[in-house]
Amino acid sequence: MNESAAPDAYPRGIKLGVDVGTVRVGVAVCDRDGILATPLKTLERNAKKNTDVRVLAALATELGAVQIFVGLPRTLKGEEHASARMATDYAELLAGALAGLGSDIPVQLVDERLSTVTAHRNLHEAGMSSRNHRKVVDQVAAAGILQHAIDMQKARGTDVGSRVFAVSQTGLSGDAAAGNAEQAVSGNNVQSSENGRLQ
Repeated sequence: MNESAAPDAYPRGIKLGVDVGTVRVGVAVCDRDGILATPLKTLERNAKKNTDVRVLAALATELGAVQIFVGLPRTLKGEEHASARMATDYAELLAGALAGLGSDIPVQLVDERLSTVTAHRNLHEAGMSSRNHRKVVDQVAAAGILQHAIDMQKARGTDVGSRVFAVSQTGLSGDAAAGNAEQAVSGNNVQSSENGRLQ
């Protein structure tokens, strides 16, 4: 069996990583060659209006992203609990917001274990005080999720994760969703990382 990867085995280009929390959502981005993931933004989670979901969808389309990886929290035994359901729900909402913008950017769930713990450790090692972690830890965790995904793609020569599709929402047309996304871009509180630049 030939193990070499086909040219289109997985998407090439800018990709986003997402770390979903109850209060904040971390976002990371990688370069077009899929070499290095860097922290990009921290969005405030708004579970009632989902403005952060629409901001993220608009951001992905503006950057020309070809793929979005959402971390799926699991225990060390591989079990899924409430946080995994939350990540799955978020991924479905994101897929719906992208569809509302007329975008077919794939949203995929990838295994995430201890990403936030690792992010805190990395920030400590970088000399950042614990008091300042909250501002960037979510986007650093998202960078870890994305780095793991793009490294696995290259190592395996194929795509990784499970694609998530939008759950149809009654009464919300594509035009309405697109309009909501455009309005949300200017209205959501966003924290950006100084390291969150495309190289």
